[in-house]
Amino acid sequence: MLLHIIARGKIGRSPEADLVERYLKRIAWPTKVSELPDRGGVIPPALPASVNILLDERGTILSSTDFAKKLEGWRDGGKREARFLIGAADGHDAALRGSADLMLSFGPATWPHMLARAMLAEQLFRATSILANHPYHREG
Repeated sequence: MLLHIIARGKIGRSPEADLVERYLKRIAWPTKVSELPDRGGVIPPALPASVNILLDERGTILSSTDFAKKLEGWRDGGKREARFLIGAADGHDAALRGSADLMLSFGPATWPHMLARAMLAEQLFRATSILANHPYHREG
């Protein structure tokens, strides 16, 4: 299953970009990052059998293990692409929120969208590590 991060804003050369790259390189699954301008632009078309996950502070908070189980369920259920949408400073519009398969939150705090991208990349690496029984994730 393709893990596709679709993010508003250009990350450029930055510490956050280095973190995103470092974690995405370590993921054994195929990954892709698409950047959109802060406003406008067209969200890339979805592959057939895709799932849309919006990062939103009003979303569901999942533990890393529960997040891994979600990915596993989508993968094993035949989903070909998990699309993670990160909005700009104003978040996502109501229509996009209404069409999401999951709204995911990293907690009630507001995070800069560039840092949210790095946090998502780490959680994707952690989730795929959990599913591969890799020792990166420790419960306890």
